[in-house]
Amino acid sequence: MRLSLPGTPHLTYCTNIHAGEAWEEIYAALRRNLPAVKQQVSPDAPMGVGLRLSAAAVDDLADPERVRELKAFLDAGGFYVFTVNAFPYGTFHATRVKEQVYEPDWRTQERLRFTDAAAYILSVLLPDGMAGSISTVPGGFKPAIATEPDIAAIVDNLIACAAQLYALSEASGKHISLALEPEPHCFLETTDEAIAFFNGRVFAPDAVKAFARGANIDDPAVAEQRLRQHLGVCFDVCHAAVEFEDPVASMARLSEAGIAVPKIQLSAALRVPAPDAEAARLLLAFDDGVYLHQTVAQRDGELTRYLDLPEAIAALDGGAQATEWRVHCHVPLFWQAPGVLQSTHAPLIDLLAACRQSALAPHLEVETYTWDVLPADLRASDISNDIARELQWVRSQLGA
Repeated sequence: MRLSLPGTPHLTYCTNIHAGEAWEEIYAALRRNLPAVKQQVSPDAPMGVGLRLSAAAVDDLADPERVRELKAFLDAGGFYVFTVNAFPYGTFHATRVKEQVYEPDWRTQERLRFTDAAAYILSVLLPDGMAGSISTVPGGFKPAIATEPDIAAIVDNLIACAAQLYALSEASGKHISLALEPEPHCFLETTDEAIAFFNGRVFAPDAVKAFARGANIDDPAVAEQRLRQHLGVCFDVCHAAVEFEDPVASMARLSEAGIAVPKIQLSAALRVPAPDAEAARLLLAFDDGVYLHQTVAQRDGELTRYLDLPEAIAALDGGAQATEWRVHCHVPLFWQAPGVLQSTHAPLIDLLAACRQSALAPHLEVETYTWDVLPADLRASDISNDIARELQWVRSQLGA
């Protein structure tokens, strides 16, 4: 949906909510869910789609007939794709995902090839005159990226991807940006780390020269401008909240640093105002065994980071103290609980209020992918109703 707000951003939800890895599974989920959601949130106007593509689906869509079939379905139903989630490469539902979700990371050619292929598919689906975005792994899992050669490989592959995106734009007229999504315990986990990496490495003179060579651009100033247009940050509000960031201030810092934000993922984390034994007991219902639930504890302004919820609970049992916890578990945007467990609802509302005043990002994407593992009392009986309710809540906050 295109919104009547500064910058006229597009709003959608990410279809990583729906299980499926092979294209036929993903396509069946789209046919089943998109019409039901559209009927509730945008019955009389085109509805945007945030398409999740796995590596298996990208391989399947190498068949042009399948892409034509998808395009025909979208056109007939009043849908359009403007953003792709190419973060999870492999299985994302119904099995242990944890830190494997970051693999293969940006040190590898596999990640580069997968992203290039996803970009081509997006360029075919993207309406004329509309910018596209692809969200991706923020480098990789932080413990795995330990050496300078690791970081250099990430930079090299990002530059190569940007050169490919530039070539694609020249050939097709479709502009697509790659957006790295900072996440707790990843190579880029905070806004400050993202700014330091982009301006210190990705946009450094040697990297700009490498991009200029790959893109065949003679003017260094033009090369840097194009590079900054094709590489940026996907700002996930849940992830920033887990790091105790103020999302409005973080967005302002990214803008001041000249780093593009092609997409904001609208999401909320678990908040524990007073961690204690009762909170730990209630949190066990969210320890699904599928996803990492990175936890950040704050005490007297100092942050302590735990890779997963069981580690934080064990530390609490061992006597560790904190005034507040934030837990990486995407909970419904509209959920407000005044009890032991709450959500980072307030900073999300602040960011949406800022979107009413300024053009913060061209793409807004609701990303509550956890519906199938959330406690039953947080779910409706029909996933399309849950999705529609979140989109309607966002529109009410935006006044659009």
